[in-house]
Amino acid sequence: MTKQFTGTPEEQADLRRADSLAREIFSDVANKWALLIIEALGDRTLRFSEVRGEVEGISHKMLTQNLRMLERNGLVERTVYPTVPPKVEYTLTGPGRALRKTVDVMCEWTHRNLGHIEAARRGFDGAG
Repeated sequence: MTKQFTGTPEEQADLRRADSLAREIFSDVANKWALLIIEALGDRTLRFSEVRGEVEGISHKMLTQNLRMLERNGLVERTVYPTVPPKVEYTLTGPGRALRKTVDVMCEWTHRNLGHIEAARRGFDGAG
């Protein structure tokens, strides 16, 4: 069932509002599996099994759910070829590729700050 949002475009774009469309979208795409799928697809077109091979630890069910959610939000395009068995491919759309740039920045931030975060965790965990 699709949720119907009311309010002005400004209200719907406000992440601070619990009832905003922006918050729902943010919640959808800001999960570890969605971010990893977006990063895995990159500039490529991959089959389901190839995406699963790129995203270590994801179950078949979680991959299916996240690909459907990304497709629903217009970030991933799913192409089904009429073969036996059916061949299905996934690729990022324009907005999906734009989001990938943000994901890339988040990955770079993580790499740059990993040592600091690990030291902070050790300090925090040792202080308790």
